This record gives sequence, C-alpha cells and structure tokens, in this order.
Amino acid sequence: MNSISLTGVARTGTGKKATKATRREGRVPCVVYGGGETAHFSVTPKEVKNLVYTPEFKMVDITIDGTSHNCILRDIQFHPVSDEIMHMDFLKLVPGNTIKVTIPVRCVGTSPGVVGGGRLNLKLRSVLVKTNPEALVGELTVDISKLELNDSVRVKDIVLADGIEMMSRGAIPIASVEVPRAMKSAEAEEAEEGATEGAAAAEGGDAAAPAAEEKK
Repeated sequence: MNSISLTGVARTGTGKKATKATRREGRVPCVVYGGGETAHFSVTPKEVKNLVYTPEFKMVDITIDGTSHNCILRDIQFHPVSDEIMHMDFLKLVPGNTIKVTIPVRCVGTSPGVVGGGRLNLKLRSVLVKTNPEALVGELTVDISKLELNDSVRVKDIVLADGIEMMSRGAIPIASVEVPRAMKSAEAEEAEEGATEGAAAAEGGDAAAPAAEEKK
C-alpha cells in the first residue's frame, strides 16, 4: 500500500493559546497517539496535501525529533468557512494491536450489463473493517463481472484476506447497473408499438368475419 513521509516539528505547548499560535505561523497542529504514547507536533499544509486531498488510503511515517512513528490518519478537522485544515489526529500502529479503519472499495471486472448499455452507479466508496497492522491493505475490491442490468453487488460480496473482519453491514449496496433513461424510453416505445400492432391485427380480424358471413 502507498505511504507518505512527514517530518513534524515538536510542540511544547498544547493548550488553546499555543494551538492558535501554531496556526498563526502557518502550520497545522497535530497529535499522534497509540501504544501508550502521545506526541504533539506540527506540519505545513503543503506537506499533508497528498494525504488529505486524495481518495487513497495511505500509511504515514512521521518523524519527530529523530523518532519515527508508523501511523494512519485517524481524524482531521477543517474550518467551517475557509476549509482550512485546523487539526489532524494520527494513530500509531502497534504490531499485533487490532484497529478499526475505513478502507476504500474499488470495483474490478467488466459488467455485461454495462457493455449492453447500462450505467454503473457507485453507491459506496469505503467500508469499515477491523484488522491489525500486519494485515492492513490500501483498498478492497469487489467483482462486478457478473452484473447484468438491474443487478447489484453488496458489502457481503467483498472477498476479505485473512486477518481482516468486515464491520460494515453486508446488505449495504456498493454498486448497481441501472437502465439509462434513453434505454427505458426506447423499450417503452417498442412495447407501445407492439401493443398498437396487436390491437390493429385484432380489429382487422373482427372486420373480416362479417364480410365472410355476407358473402355466404
């Protein structure tokens, strides 16, 4: 899985005043915790750009005062108006310790329904799993190669590797193949034309019967 390296500047003050001072310097207040340890530090917004503004799930190797911490991003807070990054929480990964984490889901394969003109509608982009650092993966995949029109795949259809337990409900849809409006309109027109032709044929048969009787 992909990873990113950060070099954090240790923060000695952790109160509101110190946090505001860090932001005034153009830096983002951060904290890493786990394994019985807590470290406060700061980074620049540019350093975390490739971690925050991406759908990818990444490991983070944070170095603070020469000490390296293998982490994942646990939480991030944005300013409600400016969307400026206000604070970031990182969870240190401890070998053998179980964690719950949200991992992206990607569809793989070619759907016959899509090939036939259907539209793939993605309804869920990530799921919650329980795992440990040794089994952690950057993404999960679900096969859509059997999806016909109006079919769907659900969380329960994801094949999990050993050491990963699904926490999201299995019945939640991930993706479905829907019939486009244009295709629905074409099918409706064909059905209407068929019904009209059938009605015309029936009327023609009824009109021919009296004519045959008059001939007799």
